[in-house]
Amino acid sequence: MAATSRKKIACLPSIFANRHAIISASRYADPMDLSRRGFLAAMPASLAAQPSSPIDRRDVVSRHNPTLRSFQPLSPLSVGNGEFAFTADATGLQTFPSLYDTAMPLCTQAQWGWHSSPDRPAGALRLEDFETSGRKVGYPTGSKGQSTLFNWLRENPHRLHLGQIGFDIEKPEDVRVKQQTLDLWTGTLHSEFAWLGKDITVETSCSGSTDGILVKVRGRVPVVFEFPYATGAFDGADWAHPDRHRTEEIEPGHLRRILDGTTYGVAIRATGASLQRNGPHRFVLTPQADGFEFTCTFSGGQTGSARTSFPGYWQHGAAISFPDDARARELERRVVLSQYLTAIQCAGSLPPQETGLTCNSWYGKYHLEMHFWHAAHFAHWGRAPLLERSLGWYHAILPTARDKARSQGYTGARWPKMTAPDGRDSPSNIGPLLIWQQPHPITLAELIYGSAPTRATLDRYREVVFESAEFMASFAHFDAATSRYVLGPPVIPAQENHPARETWNPTFELEYWDYGLDLAQRWRERLGLKREPKWDDVRSKLASLPVKDGVYLAHENCPQTFTERNRDHPSMLFALGTLPGRKVDREIMRRTLKKVFAEWKWEDTWGWDFPAVAMTAASLGETSLALDALLMKSPKNTYLPNGHNWNRANLPCYLPGNGALLLAVAQMAKAGAFPHEWAVRTEGFAGQ
Repeated sequence: MAATSRKKIACLPSIFANRHAIISASRYADPMDLSRRGFLAAMPASLAAQPSSPIDRRDVVSRHNPTLRSFQPLSPLSVGNGEFAFTADATGLQTFPSLYDTAMPLCTQAQWGWHSSPDRPAGALRLEDFETSGRKVGYPTGSKGQSTLFNWLRENPHRLHLGQIGFDIEKPEDVRVKQQTLDLWTGTLHSEFAWLGKDITVETSCSGSTDGILVKVRGRVPVVFEFPYATGAFDGADWAHPDRHRTEEIEPGHLRRILDGTTYGVAIRATGASLQRNGPHRFVLTPQADGFEFTCTFSGGQTGSARTSFPGYWQHGAAISFPDDARARELERRVVLSQYLTAIQCAGSLPPQETGLTCNSWYGKYHLEMHFWHAAHFAHWGRAPLLERSLGWYHAILPTARDKARSQGYTGARWPKMTAPDGRDSPSNIGPLLIWQQPHPITLAELIYGSAPTRATLDRYREVVFESAEFMASFAHFDAATSRYVLGPPVIPAQENHPARETWNPTFELEYWDYGLDLAQRWRERLGLKREPKWDDVRSKLASLPVKDGVYLAHENCPQTFTERNRDHPSMLFALGTLPGRKVDREIMRRTLKKVFAEWKWEDTWGWDFPAVAMTAASLGETSLALDALLMKSPKNTYLPNGHNWNRANLPCYLPGNGALLLAVAQMAKAGAFPHEWAVRTEGFAGQ
């Protein structure tokens, strides 16, 4: 991978010029005709009830090992451990990044790998005032007249690409890919290719205890290590400014990377090869024989978190096996690959960004309203400790969340939407006005308590639970004219295409407020504390879920829910399924579900919507509709060969979709919501 490998490579297949064509043509976008009638009719009627023998977990997992036989820019494969991930091309390393740059970049990222540009504009961001129950509250929503500062705050800090590791091969046409297989059971990537007539085999894996890769090579081809400057861009790398950063060689094989205020270490150790510097940020590992191996370990901060290792991950927790039918096996494939991807991308010490540790979405920052979809499934699959790794981070940002609530005239702690480890809310015309992330820490803590119902669990999360609830009760405004508590305005609901000043009492958020406050009261009782009167008062007088023409609306001021606003998340459905639905009238919800199926613009939804709709349908006993939702033919319900949920060109992997799928399947499995004739086999689900 010489320096010229960063140039645009002209040998791309013509279909790559139209990424949508790849998606549309892929058998993974449309595995088969997934209509309800076709889906169920294909199932053999002779399938009997589940046998009592244990599921052969290794067989279930291994039959979905991704296997590639060419460079596939939309489906590179990754190894990782929850804190760190390395994404490779078909050579097993990052040899031809330019093939992937505009599809799914080849990055090396870690939870601790963050950088801020040093040129922060002076001054403080001016807030935009919103009329709020007779007073004005300021939000960082407007960039007019301050776009430089506004954009800097959005883009910083950002995740960085720690380093590119690839073979020193100039042209992809000199490589003939024979086969590449990701062994999901062990988390090991096996790659075989021929280079200039020479056979090369590569084994790439990630340590379960450190952040780095172990690579074993049969063949004689040099390996290049290159280090970029940092940026919040898609690939996290800036190769155009080598003068803005330093790579110091402390001793042979031990490097110190310095990028403004960010410093991290790189340790390269090799057997059967020697390392030499070949430029300011470039090192070449030259093999001395036809077989060699090396490790490259990155270190930059104490995460305080364990790391995921295989195959122990698969041997603990739940398992599910679907019958040998093409449609059912496609669902099983998605489930298995989603378990792998969330283990290596979402099980770390911080909430993940929506693209995990694969590449940068929204500058690498995480969206806390997505934390539920990223991580709740771990508890349902009997792997609650993987959820708990990131839940503790809320303690770290509690002072910031309290300050934010107080600055807006509320009590308790108001959690940010788009943020980084510092917990500062990024400015946006939407994000600061969202509220549905607020009950998430309560719900996630309750999942931990369900797994470990001890006093220690209650004490560990009590402050986060109570401060979350306190803000919720403070945010709800009592409208004396109607004798009820209302949410907003201003508020932007989970379905983000509603103006904040014209939105109040969104259906999903009303239900979530009721549920979150109820859970918080239960925590008080478990701790031997008296119930908080204000929380009960808010629950008892909270506005009813808005209804018009016999169906639920997106929010109370949205009679055009199914005409002008029938796109983005159909969030009114999520008051049941995602939530228990205490305030829900089930028949109204059933009519709403069917109206959404008939009239929603599914191409304008998001990947997690399909599983969330499936949970609503399953909760209503509409099993066929649940399956229709899970396997609907729609661009954003695409699951690529590598298992990633594709959503759009600049969001080729969308882990909330994978996490939501796992949550929906777990709930359906525990409820017995799959068709009897499927004879789905399950074991180990929490609460089963």
